[in-house]
Formats: sequence, structure tokens, C-alpha cells
Amino acid sequence: MFEVGFDILLLLMAAGFAAGFIDAVAGGGGLITVPVLLLAGANPITALATNKIQGLFGAATAALSYARGGHVNLREQAGSALIAGIASVAGALLVSVLPTDWIRLILPVLLIGIAVFFATKKGLDDSDRARRVSPFVFAATIVPLCGAYDGLLGPGAGSFYMLGFVSLAGYGILRATAHTKLLNFASNAGALLAFAFVATPWWAVGLAMGVAQIAGARAGAGMAQKQGARLIKPLLVLTSVVLALRLLWDML
Repeated sequence: MFEVGFDILLLLMAAGFAAGFIDAVAGGGGLITVPVLLLAGANPITALATNKIQGLFGAATAALSYARGGHVNLREQAGSALIAGIASVAGALLVSVLPTDWIRLILPVLLIGIAVFFATKKGLDDSDRARRVSPFVFAATIVPLCGAYDGLLGPGAGSFYMLGFVSLAGYGILRATAHTKLLNFASNAGALLAFAFVATPWWAVGLAMGVAQIAGARAGAGMAQKQGARLIKPLLVLTSVVLALRLLWDML
């Protein structure tokens, strides 16, 4: 039934739980799950596609948890979520056409910049601030850009969503995280739809990891809502730096 043995499946589910927890708080869960999937014998495309399956469950769980906590209105953000999903489909389908090498080169620099921003910017807490762009402009520009990137490559998409919500939409850290999880869910769904046609995901493994993701995401979102920026900021900085270092290591 499963594409791997029972012992490997347990390892993958443990990775799914840990990734769900981290992803619900600050993003970057793929840092855990993709390498473990590769170690389990999946080829790179299968690993990325399977990662989208299990990540979909974690992002959905986190988004619902934040919505129940009153930090994101799912109906009001449905349009943005749809835009993110469509853009992600386009990005995933264009992965073999667009030159992605230059993006991979500058991505570590961008992630380090995001880490520095959240580590050094004064006054970043859970309080909202004045927005710099209207919701319409944000939905028409930042959302499709991040969504397309999530489908095209993926690593750090949550960090880019967070940066946009905090620096341009004026959201506090907790509210930005809540909205990021909703758009992460939408772009994960779009990318998975595209991968279903161009890749061979491990569906059974992905669903099993998804169950573990649900548990991890519930725990992570619950803790994030209790701790707020005190937990989210340092974990976001850490995951951005670790992801940048991982990408540099892969290139070298």
C-alpha cells in the first residue's frame, strides 16, 4: 500500500509532525521533509510533489486554527487565496521553461535580508501598523508573485509572504503569520494540482505524512497564538538563515 517500508514511513511521519509545527509558526517545514523524502529514496521531483501533498494538510490546519482564533477572516481573504493558487499553478507549469538558475543564486541573499529585517527592525510585534499599499494592490502584486514563486521553486515562500504582510500591508507578526498560512495553503494546492500532471507523487506516503502534519500544525498554531511575536520572530529568523545556508550548501 505504501511506497516505503513501515520503519521509513514512521520516520517520514515524524518529520511531517516536526515540519507541521515549524511551518505553522514561521514556515520552512520543507527544510525537514524534503531531505527526509530524498533519503527515503524519492527522486527530487517526486520528493517535491509529495512534500506538497503533506504540506497541504499542515497549511490548512494552521489556517483554520488561526481563523478560529480570530486572526484571519477566510471569507475576506478568499479572493487572495484564489489568486495565490492560480499563480502557483502557472509557476509550477513554467518550471521547465523559465530560467530558474538566477533565482537560486539570489535566493540565499534575499532570505538573509529577510532574517536581518525581522531581527533588527524595531517595533515589530503583534500590533498592526499603517499599511503602505491598499488591499487591492497587495492582492494584485505581492500575492501572485509569491504564489508563482511557490509553484516555481518553493523554498522561502512563507518568508516572502510574511515580509509583504508586515512591511506593506502593515500587519502585526501574529496576524501576518495567520494570513501567510492561508495563502501557503492556496499556493500548495495550486502547485500540487500542477505536479499531479507532470510528476509521480507518493500519494499514500504523502497522505500519511499529512495526518502527522495536522497534529504538528495544531500544536504549532496553538503555541504561536499564545506566544505571538516572542515565538514567531526568532523562529522566522532562524528558519530563513538555515534555509539560506542550505541553499548555499546545495549550490556548492
